[in-house]
Amino acid sequence: MPSSSSLLSAGHLRNIDHSGVARIPRISSFRSQRVRPRAHLGGYRTFPTLPGGGAARTSSGAGAERGTGGRGAAAFNATDTAWIQLMIPMNERARLLTGLAPSRTADPALVDLAARTGTRLERELADLRALLDLSGTPDTRPHEGHDMPGMVGLDTLRKAEKAKGEQFERILTEGLRAHLAQTGKLCASERTSGGSEEAKALAATIAGSAVRELDRLTTTNRP
Repeated sequence: MPSSSSLLSAGHLRNIDHSGVARIPRISSFRSQRVRPRAHLGGYRTFPTLPGGGAARTSSGAGAERGTGGRGAAAFNATDTAWIQLMIPMNERARLLTGLAPSRTADPALVDLAARTGTRLERELADLRALLDLSGTPDTRPHEGHDMPGMVGLDTLRKAEKAKGEQFERILTEGLRAHLAQTGKLCASERTSGGSEEAKALAATIAGSAVRELDRLTTTNRP
């Protein structure tokens, strides 16, 4: 099966045949936490300059204004919507994992890292949902119940809920490393093949955060 990043780059991710992906029944303990979308991309005060030289955009409602001006949905291509629809469950699963840290480890550095990561994931989820609204794409959740590459698996969450101390810490750090590494790949594909300036700018911001958090994980000297 091709990797999710290669499928995303080709703009066909949302049409992927998931017959080869194991479906794991949802359990109430790990039901995804939905974050209510905001009216605009308020989690990021400014967007970086785009690779193609496009002007940086602020979060002062510019995205919403484009949507009402008739260009919003038209600016989104298949790669944009596929990226958004995959990043949402990616972040939801990682957020569930970080939320277990305070009760599963006494390591203050990891508790702090999990808290910071969880806060960032919530901001990103709100902004990703706002982009999905702006694109005019229904929230069909095409990856519900799937374990995609880099995504924190439902089995991993079950194990993490029962683990404590070093065992949990290993699950947490390994899960976050995989999530952050795959996030960087998906964001790179979006920035290359996406059509929406807002989506590509958000991808750049998310990718930057992923790099910084991978560095922080490394400094914890965890296996």
